[in-house]
Amino acid sequence: MINPVVIDRIKFDSNTLPIIAGPCVIESREHCLRMAESILEITQTLDLPYIFKSSYDKANRTSIKSFRGLGLEEGLQILQDVKSEIGVPVLTDIHHPSQAATVAEVADIIQIPAFLCRQTDLLLAAGNSGRTVNIKKGQFIAPWKMESIVQKIESTGNKNILLTERGTTFGYDNLVTDVRSISMMQKTGYPVIFDATHSAQVPGKSGGVTGGMREFIPVLARAATAAGCNGLFLEVHDNVSEAKSDAATQWPLDKLYDLLAVIKQIHNSLY
Repeated sequence: MINPVVIDRIKFDSNTLPIIAGPCVIESREHCLRMAESILEITQTLDLPYIFKSSYDKANRTSIKSFRGLGLEEGLQILQDVKSEIGVPVLTDIHHPSQAATVAEVADIIQIPAFLCRQTDLLLAAGNSGRTVNIKKGQFIAPWKMESIVQKIESTGNKNILLTERGTTFGYDNLVTDVRSISMMQKTGYPVIFDATHSAQVPGKSGGVTGGMREFIPVLARAATAAGCNGLFLEVHDNVSEAKSDAATQWPLDKLYDLLAVIKQIHNSLY
C-alpha cells in the first residue's frame, strides 16, 4: 500500500499521476518562466497535477566545458519567481549537505541525484530540511536496495519521500528500464516516479556529451504508466537542439500535450 505524499495540494498516491517537468538546467529567468507557464497550460488542459523542475547546477556533466547552470543564489531566485508568478510547486536537486537548508527555503521537493543516492550525509541533510525528498535510484543499484536508503531519510523523522526510477546500467554506455522495479520500490510504502527522459540516455556517447534515444521516451513512459508508477518525470525544452544540457533526451514542448494525453488515457484505464 502506498502512503500518500502531499505537496501543496498535489497528492502522490495510487490514484493520481502528477507530472514533474521542466528544462534540465536553468538557462535564464525568462526561459524558466516561459517553460513553466507553457507546461502548466498543457497539464491544466489535461487535468494533471504539475510540479516545475529545473536545476541551478548540473554537477555531473561529462565534460569540464559543459554548461552547469546559473548557480545556487541566482537559480533559487528564479525558482522562487516561478513559484510566485506561475503558481506551481518547484523541485530542484542538491549535491552537498550544506545546500539542503538553503534550498529548502524555496524548493517544495529536494531531489537527490542518482549518482549520490547512497551518500548518507546528503540524505540526512535533505531529510532534516523538512521538505519532501525525491531520491533517484542509482543506475548501479538494485531496486530492493532502496529500502536502506529510505531508512536513512526516515531516521530524521521525515516520511515525505518519493523514489524515482531512471534506468539501470547495462554493460557500458547503455541503460535499460526494468518496469518491475516500480512495484519493487513501492513495497517501501512510498510513491514511485518514473523518469522517462533520463531513462533514454546513452551516457557519454560521443564528443564529451551524453547522448540518448529520444524516440523511446514515449515507449518507456507508456510502459511505466501501465506498470503503475505514481508520477511521471520529464525534462522538457522548447528548442531541444539548443538545450544547454541533455539536449538528446529532453522532450520537445510542442509534443508534450500528445504524449501526456496518451499517458493519461493509460492511467485512467487502470484507476
